[in-house]
Amino acid sequence: MTAYPSEWSVRRARDAYLERNGFDVASYDRRWTTFKVGPVPFGVPNTRRHRWAIMLHDLHHVATGYGTDLAGEGEVSAWELRRGIRHLGPYVGSIVVGGALMGLLVSPRRTLAAWRASGATRATLFDPRSDYESLLDETVDTLRQRLAVN
Repeated sequence: MTAYPSEWSVRRARDAYLERNGFDVASYDRRWTTFKVGPVPFGVPNTRRHRWAIMLHDLHHVATGYGTDLAGEGEVSAWELRRGIRHLGPYVGSIVVGGALMGLLVSPRRTLAAWRASGATRATLFDPRSDYESLLDETVDTLRQRLAVN
């Protein structure tokens, strides 16, 4: 887990998250995105809905501190799944469900702990009213409060 300083802007934390994990902002606009299952890379179409969701998904990583290895993606996917994915649509929603299932296979305790940690709240950034650019100007602390992340 990576805990970004609460006083940082979400933009600064997002940029640090991207750099730490070998990603960049330009990848949000590529026609295809790649993810790895172990050493095997898979390409998925980067549809408009997928682009929107992956940008917000990355902010969920910033708020929760979950990593991008298989176990970390399982954790954040379980956290997102419990909070609700109805605005994602079937394609992107299936990616989240798959991530949570993968997490149960590779790290069941961590994935279940993330599910429990998501709590009873339904706070998520997967909402059409989420203004990504405004979120980037908030502090990490404000983002965590918005999402009820302890």
